[in-house]
Amino acid sequence: MLNPQQRLAVEYCDGPLLVLAGAGSGKTRVITEKIAHLVRRRGVPAAKIAAITFTNKAAREMRERAGRLLAGASADGLTVCTFHALGLKFLQIEHARAELRRGFSVLDADDSHGLIKELAPKGIKPDVLFALTSLVSRAKNEGLTPDQAAQRAVSPREREAAEIYTVYQKRLAAFNAVDFDDLIRLPLAILETDAEARGGWQERLRHLLVDEYQDSNGAQYRLVKALAGERGLFTAVGDDDQSIYAWRGANPENLAELARDYPALKVVKLEQNYRCARRILRAANAVIAHNAHLFEKTLWSQQVEGPRIRVLECRDAEHEAECVAGAIAHLAQKHQSPWHEFAVLYRGNHQSRALEKALRVARVPYHVSGGTAFLDRAEVKDLLAYLRLANNPDDDAAFLRVVNVPRREIGATTLERLGELAGARHSSLLEAAQSDAVLGRLAGRAASGLVGFTALIRELARSARRLPAAELVDELIRRTGYAEHIAAQVKEPAIRQRRLENLKELSDWFRAMQKDGGAGDLAAQLALLAHGDRDDPGNAVRLMTLHSAKGLEFRFVFLVGVDDTTLPHEGSLAEGRIEEERRLMYVGITRAKEGLSISYAKRKKRFGEILTNAPSRFLKELPGEDLHWSGRDAELDRAHSQELAKSHLARLARMLAD
Repeated sequence: MLNPQQRLAVEYCDGPLLVLAGAGSGKTRVITEKIAHLVRRRGVPAAKIAAITFTNKAAREMRERAGRLLAGASADGLTVCTFHALGLKFLQIEHARAELRRGFSVLDADDSHGLIKELAPKGIKPDVLFALTSLVSRAKNEGLTPDQAAQRAVSPREREAAEIYTVYQKRLAAFNAVDFDDLIRLPLAILETDAEARGGWQERLRHLLVDEYQDSNGAQYRLVKALAGERGLFTAVGDDDQSIYAWRGANPENLAELARDYPALKVVKLEQNYRCARRILRAANAVIAHNAHLFEKTLWSQQVEGPRIRVLECRDAEHEAECVAGAIAHLAQKHQSPWHEFAVLYRGNHQSRALEKALRVARVPYHVSGGTAFLDRAEVKDLLAYLRLANNPDDDAAFLRVVNVPRREIGATTLERLGELAGARHSSLLEAAQSDAVLGRLAGRAASGLVGFTALIRELARSARRLPAAELVDELIRRTGYAEHIAAQVKEPAIRQRRLENLKELSDWFRAMQKDGGAGDLAAQLALLAHGDRDDPGNAVRLMTLHSAKGLEFRFVFLVGVDDTTLPHEGSLAEGRIEEERRLMYVGITRAKEGLSISYAKRKKRFGEILTNAPSRFLKELPGEDLHWSGRDAELDRAHSQELAKSHLARLARMLAD
């Protein structure tokens, strides 16, 4: 049953709509119910609706929910995807307008970084290279062409980045490739300058629903405007209190821009929280009230009052980790809760080390989110590079990654010479490597290796036209001897087995995608998969950053490292970004459904020096009557200690019995 505000958001379809959806207010349900309403009650074909969100995981969940509501053929053609996936779909259809050929490649972040490194001055320092790469990416995210970036450049570093951007785009064009940022920039450029294309896409997508609107950047906002047109048939769902991605270009002011660009904008507030105990929600409201707001709202809940929020003052990070591990083990036993109902949230990944050690000692299973994502593993990236090259012979980045994997006696000198010859011929590396004239100018052993490699790619390209992707991966592994390559390279049995299992998992992933109806350029589609999308922890306590926790919820949450230099972070304090840090605190608090603990260490070690920590200023903003400060209430402390002691003895008994 929808509440009145949710129903209003679902049923209003006659103009631009902004839904201010507070934490835990059921925004995903509103979006999926609105899709069903548009199809069933308003007669909009599903194929003319696009729901856009920011992660593939969220898109999958939304697609599954919408599919269950619609059921059957009425869901055919529905688009539920990320901004970048929509951009990829656009470019696959409009490749000619973007001056691309069919089968273009999408470079991932590593490939882009490597290409910029190649174009940058020799011997460039890593931090300078990172800055240049970031400036190129920022220019693209603002929808700027290389010429526009050069015109706007003020500092020497910005001018250098603009020069690299110019050459970088020429190299991408030669490769028949785009990078991740181009998936927004190029469609935007076409829609804003080509009236025919713009009209066609506005007819193709009659209604847009955009989730997490506060996380959109300037180019994404302009893309929505271009697709929605003057009629403004869109529903933007967002919450300025949960805008925590300014560091990657997100602009919460886009919520206010909507009101300026669309004077008829209707605003609906979802303020009923279905997730948090009332005590937790009061704490969240109290913290976020200290921020300036684009739109005022106050969350409320009909949930239970809940226990007091426990605040732990610990000696150091190790003591803090031990306290958290003990509390998790105690609560799991007391409430008979599975481990996956617990989360430990922190500001930075480095904070997980002490926690991992303490949880291992306590025999508590845990999973650290944000490790190496499946598609970022070396062996998986190698196989995908083979697929990219079989799909797009102009993909020089893929060529360079795998031409000597497994080893074919093709060294750096040979590749540099091959690159010079390919440049002189205005051809790709693969095309040059198939020329007798080029091979004749290379060393005999290297030339022989290139002959074998190019023959393999030709065979894979032929196989790609007749085999499903999963079978193509299997054939690729067999033809390259990649499993044997891993066996020879990795001596540790457990690591070797894990890497071999990754090969099978990639094949299985393609099979699952095929079964789910995935279509299109699979090699390019893979470049869209966001980090963590394959993050399946099973029944384990989740350890993750506050940024990673957005959109999730847990029965019990532990916020650690809540001191004044960690949360809020000292860098953010120096840069005057206190409000975003407060929003991070708010996001962390509102992940908890029933129990919340907050802790900090009085001392921390930094570069071998022991520093004194002050409790976070955000703790002073919490309502005192809803807190239980450890060491400040003798009666509560005594009762809690007795509970912990009993729990600890019970765990010891179980461990001895094992």
